[in-house]
Amino acid sequence: MTLSVDVFLVDEHGESQVQDVPGGSSDMAGTESWRESVWGSPAVRSLGARLFPRVLDGWLVARPDEVVELLDECALLRANLVLIARGVVGGASPDSLRSVGDRLANIADACHRALAIGGGVLVW
Repeated sequence: MTLSVDVFLVDEHGESQVQDVPGGSSDMAGTESWRESVWGSPAVRSLGARLFPRVLDGWLVARPDEVVELLDECALLRANLVLIARGVVGGASPDSLRSVGDRLANIADACHRALAIGGGVLVW
């Protein structure tokens, strides 16, 4: 299983509508094991991330008013990429650093797309 990142809008009935991923973007957010080993890891929590660890209990749902905070957490994790990548099989190898960095870029891209339309971000 893999984790995906998507943008959603809330319709007039309060239902979330997941938006299509545009060409040139990716919805890849890591493997299922990354819930614990990367995004919800003690390393991420020690940095003060509040939103990423939500994946430990299910889905990370960043409401529209939380998207900027999620984008800030992406920058925080990117600044600490070596620490975060240690949770990936292979440790902080060049491939692990690239993999985590690429997935962070996908999540940040989803945040920018969500901000452009007033939506939220879902990692599931």
